[in-house]
Amino acid sequence: MTPRPLLELGYVARAHGIRGEVAVRPFDPGSETLDAVERVRVRTKSGEERDLKIESVRPTPKEDIIAFEGVKGREASEALVGSTVFVYREDLEPPAEGEYFQGDLVGLSAVDEAGQELGKVVEVWATGEVPNLVIRAPGKPELVVPFADDFVPSVDMPGGKIVIRPPEFLDAGDKEG
Repeated sequence: MTPRPLLELGYVARAHGIRGEVAVRPFDPGSETLDAVERVRVRTKSGEERDLKIESVRPTPKEDIIAFEGVKGREASEALVGSTVFVYREDLEPPAEGEYFQGDLVGLSAVDEAGQELGKVVEVWATGEVPNLVIRAPGKPELVVPFADDFVPSVDMPGGKIVIRPPEFLDAGDKEG
C-alpha cells in the first residue's frame, strides 16, 4: 500500500468572527499538526479543492481557530464550513518506528491472529487515552478496538493489513491484576 500524499486531518466546523477566521476541528483532539505546517488542502462540500496558506493558529480545547491567507470576511469563511482539511505528508516529520499517522490506518484490512478477515478499518476515533479503530464488514457486527499492543499485535503498512486481537478474544490469563 503506497502512502497517500495527503493526510485527512479534520474539518472546518464553523466560521469564527467577521475577519475570515474558521474553526478547524481535528479528528485527533490532541493534534498539534496545524501548528507545525504552513499550508493545508481543503475540499469543499461541492468537491472543489484548493491549497490555503496558514497565517495564524490559535488552539482551543476542541478546535483550532485558523486565519488563512486570502480568506477575508465572514462570507469567505462561511464558504469553507464543512470542508475537509488535509495536510501534506511531505510537510510532516515522519512517524517514528512503530508509530503511524492515524489517517494511514483507515483502509487497512483487519484480520485476526489466525488470518481470518474481520473487515476494514473505516474510522479512527481519538476520544480517549488511545485511539480506537472502527472495523466494519458487510454482514458482521462493527468492531471497535483500542489501538494498543494488547489488541493490535502487528501493522503491515506495505501489505495493507493490520492484525487485530479483539477485546472479547482475550482470555483471563492475558489480563493483569
